[in-house]
Amino acid sequence: MELSSALLHKGQLPWRGLLLAASLLIYWSSPTTAQVTVEAVPPHVAEGANVLLLVQNLPETLQVFSWYKGDNVNEKKEIVKFIRPGETYKRGPAYSGRVKIYLNGSLLLLNVAQKDAGPYMLHMKMGNLDVRNASVQFHVHPLLPKPKITSNNSNPMEGEDSVALMCEPETENTSYLWRRNGQSLSEGDRLKLSEDNRTLTLLSVVRKDTGDYECETRNPVSTSRSYPFHLEITYGPDVPIISPSNTHFRSRTNLSLSCHSAALPPALYSWFVNGELLSSSQELFIPNITTNNSGSYTCFIHYFVTGLNKTRVKNIEVLEPVTTPSIRATKSEVKERDPVHLTCDFNSSDSTVAFRWFHNGKGMKFTDRVFLIQNRILSISHARKEDSGVYQCEIYNAVSSKKSDPFRLNIRPSLTIFWSSSTTPEVTVEAVPPHVDKGKSVVLLVHDMPEKVQSFSWYKGEHMIEDNEIARFQKSGSKIQPGPAYSGREKIYQTGSLVFRNVTKEDEGTYLLHMKIENFDISAVVPIHVNPK
Repeated sequence: MELSSALLHKGQLPWRGLLLAASLLIYWSSPTTAQVTVEAVPPHVAEGANVLLLVQNLPETLQVFSWYKGDNVNEKKEIVKFIRPGETYKRGPAYSGRVKIYLNGSLLLLNVAQKDAGPYMLHMKMGNLDVRNASVQFHVHPLLPKPKITSNNSNPMEGEDSVALMCEPETENTSYLWRRNGQSLSEGDRLKLSEDNRTLTLLSVVRKDTGDYECETRNPVSTSRSYPFHLEITYGPDVPIISPSNTHFRSRTNLSLSCHSAALPPALYSWFVNGELLSSSQELFIPNITTNNSGSYTCFIHYFVTGLNKTRVKNIEVLEPVTTPSIRATKSEVKERDPVHLTCDFNSSDSTVAFRWFHNGKGMKFTDRVFLIQNRILSISHARKEDSGVYQCEIYNAVSSKKSDPFRLNIRPSLTIFWSSSTTPEVTVEAVPPHVDKGKSVVLLVHDMPEKVQSFSWYKGEHMIEDNEIARFQKSGSKIQPGPAYSGREKIYQTGSLVFRNVTKEDEGTYLLHMKIENFDISAVVPIHVNPK
């Protein structure tokens, strides 16, 4: 035991900045005497460290003070007694040799152990024989060892198994925290923690549960974290994906296919072409392919963990590039109102070839006068001056396309017709009202219908497309014939006018009136606008 003559203050202690929690029970006979305070610094101490039982405001009239282990005066538990006259001390039965006493009454306990924890009492005797007691308590905690994670399932399967991770060892007065890939974990739909948080259970594991898990232990004096525990979830195989997504490839190029299926551990891959095994790898490479390489390509996956198999089939067609087409006409000289056919010729037996036609650089729109026959023949039934110009046809398949050289078609006038102002067929059509409310009716009103009209037809849209014909009127027999686009809500009159009842938003658009007058045709268009309710 050591006696110090220094009067210690908080500012001089090596424990400055620690939390001070005083636990004091004291009884005074005089309410005017300064209060004695006793506090443990620190109140929670690690095994092997020191703790100071700090006394402040020790009375000047003090004659004798003693320290006891426990919360009462018990001679068998006396640690030390200090007698102020003469400044002498006496060791008690509970003296351990690891204590140091100060003149201000404070007691320093060195290298504390678990058994040192608990209450201590300072017993004071005054010169007037007054007796006072003050109690204080501190707690001793072990330094936590490095924890370790153990698992009850070393090979969990996705969607089938649960996994319990346990943080070892179990220690008293310890809290447990869990992390996955550095992120804190808490209870959720599939995560359950035991009452003390020492066991983390993953219910019905999924692949995203794969990762590095850590557990951390804490008590008031120390913190320790485990090494990462890597948990792998067995999963798969998923339905395979074949890359690239193309199904058509150009001949005399290299074919490179890759098959991928998410699985852990990785699955085994094989390739079958038209039912025959071609490769036992994830990648398939065939150089300089020809049309003979067209066929069914199957990626076959075997998962040895579960014995499951998955397949994905890709039908591949190898195509030759198209050749440059050319245009030929049925007539070298075309007059107005003559028929003419333009044929797109090409040297290929590829049945997948498609056609596009261009007039003066723009994609063509077709009517019942200008239409296609088997796509490669452009038919003009009654040539007009505006049909003159440059024509091109384009052929294409999934891997290539070619345009013909420009072909110029000239339409010569054959007859000039002069109309008097009274007979010129200037037909106009208007929508009444031009903006109709949804669910109401609208009249497509025809003005100045020529008397010599032989027939007329109404179409949905700007062009004479058979499937878009609403109704046709034949003057001979005064017969009205519904067309493919007739909805039952239309009524047609011999004057040419058309009434739409209970219009919908789908009825909005342009409508075409086409009239045949002896040896020529007249057309007029009118728009309908439908207001939503």
